[in-house]
Amino acid sequence: MRPTLLLTKEVSVCHQFSSGDLGHLIYIHGTQNVLDYGLNEVHEAYCAKIAAEFILNPDPKRSKAWLLKKSNSIVGSVFIIERSQIEAQLRLLFVDKSVRGAGLGRWLVQEAVEYCRLVEFQRLYLWTVKGLDRAIFIYESVGFIQ
Repeated sequence: MRPTLLLTKEVSVCHQFSSGDLGHLIYIHGTQNVLDYGLNEVHEAYCAKIAAEFILNPDPKRSKAWLLKKSNSIVGSVFIIERSQIEAQLRLLFVDKSVRGAGLGRWLVQEAVEYCRLVEFQRLYLWTVKGLDRAIFIYESVGFIQ
């Protein structure tokens, strides 16, 4: 049994992928980001590559994923990818429209940042694209700077 933490009555978080999670994560990224931001299948493929590389990494070290689930389906994510002994990258922040408005995006980023402090990364960075205003607002509110 994989450990989970109940965040709301309907949403829990886990740190390991189960069968079908990767496909669903990429599906919600692809379908929702085209509606929200006009991103296309190239963005969806980019997200798939990031998640697949994470799962296939034979030595994840301090890399970690937070996967939000509702009714056993993925509804959100954030990943921390270890880049060096002192540096990590935040990737694939996403909260599905079905659970937005409960502060889950901010919670994911705060948990990821706190984890990086706990495991003593000295630098945490991310890349984003212009127009992802909700995500950029969260990043800046927890201390990321340009």
